[in-house]
Amino acid sequence: SMSALKQPTVRVVAIIAEGVPESDAKQLISYARANNKVIIGPATVGGVQAGAFKIGDTAGTIDNIIQCKLYRPGSVGFVSKSGGMSNELYNTIARVTDGIYEGIAIGGDVFPGSTLSDHILRFNNIPQVKMMVVLGELGGSDEYSLVEALKQGKVQKPVVAWVSGTCARLFKSEVQFGHAGAKSGGELESAQAKNQALRDAGAVVPTSFEALESVIKETFEKLG
Repeated sequence: SMSALKQPTVRVVAIIAEGVPESDAKQLISYARANNKVIIGPATVGGVQAGAFKIGDTAGTIDNIIQCKLYRPGSVGFVSKSGGMSNELYNTIARVTDGIYEGIAIGGDVFPGSTLSDHILRFNNIPQVKMMVVLGELGGSDEYSLVEALKQGKVQKPVVAWVSGTCARLFKSEVQFGHAGAKSGGELESAQAKNQALRDAGAVVPTSFEALESVIKETFEKLG
């Protein structure tokens, strides 16, 4: 990854590998930011720009790509911590909107090379993107950088957001989900607290994951 970042013609590096030591990830991220480059991952399935190209295993099989309408660009910018759930959301978004313009899975590690808010701010500056969908998860504080961006008026387009992991409160002991970063370190890192903070900052946040599809549909229809 470092060799790739040091190539002058390479601007973006996607790190598919899981289990990258956190100290190594920090070094890679520091180098990338200092040299105006972007890391997607570690532990990412990649991303897709519909009708153009895909990185990694995002969107799965050709049947799923066709069903999710990823063979041509839509109007929705999507960013997720989870790779598996990003495939689920590509399908959901295709059912109730004109489809994905670009989708990114940033990976579920504690230190992602690029954050949810990095991509939302980038989508905000892409004219073809008319609305954004964000799928976060409990653990860490990445979602709060998006909260600040919304509060500061840096995002002018509608943002639909959901932070998964609300079921963690049903367990009597601390629960670790599949990702290294998906472990709540306190009330502020809980899915409930993040969802409320996003809602207060102006994002459209459903009451449950089951309601996410209808909220995406309503937000898209309001665009006219």
